[in-house]
Amino acid sequence: MSIRIPIGSRIFAPSWIFTSLTIVLCIAFFILGRWQWRRGDLRQAEWDRFAAGAEQVIPLGSRGVDQMPRFQRISLVGRLDADHQFLLDNRSYQGHAGFEVLTPMQRPNGRVVLIDRGWVPFSGLRERLPGVALKARDAVTIVGRVDNLPTPGLASGRAAPDRTASWPKVTAFPSMDQLSLALGSPLEREIVLLDPKEEDGYVRDWHPPGMEPIRHWSYAVQWWSFGVVLLVLWVGLSIRKVAESQ
Repeated sequence: MSIRIPIGSRIFAPSWIFTSLTIVLCIAFFILGRWQWRRGDLRQAEWDRFAAGAEQVIPLGSRGVDQMPRFQRISLVGRLDADHQFLLDNRSYQGHAGFEVLTPMQRPNGRVVLIDRGWVPFSGLRERLPGVALKARDAVTIVGRVDNLPTPGLASGRAAPDRTASWPKVTAFPSMDQLSLALGSPLEREIVLLDPKEEDGYVRDWHPPGMEPIRHWSYAVQWWSFGVVLLVLWVGLSIRKVAESQ
């Protein structure tokens, strides 16, 4: 049975195929919008934790980095190993390709943690790596944020450091076990993002990974808008003159 609703000199008579397609697409648009909205909420919670982590600097002492909340600012003491550094490949900043510099820090308690000293640009030649040398110094106290080692969206983006290559070793989204194997020493599971005000660093515009929450929410509104527009089209295209509907 078809729907036929008189409206003055016209009649509302949508086809079942058009109606079914509209229902399916509207449900899909609603689901996609709700998914993006929830992602925005999760991202906002992450950004809130990032902001809360900056409220105070907690001395790490002899504790492991993994005992601190993610994004928490901490201070720790150790000696930076300038002779054994990693260049984390496929890291971009403001649309430019480059590396993030991971420098091991040997702590007094024997633990070794990777310090992310920031982003350096790609020179354009693979055989010409950026200079990331450090001045020889004894133990230093630095401040930074606790974070996870960056991971790729796809496993195919991984490239473990070549154990036979010279230092600094180039690597793309390695696991911590792969870095430990290349270094020849076990590493703590989390890294420390060097504070922008600290010395011996590069570009350090730290923020939680991924898009800002507002972008996810805007995508959600777009999906829901598609559903509204489709409903308007469904109604508009289903209203015909009485002569056309016969």
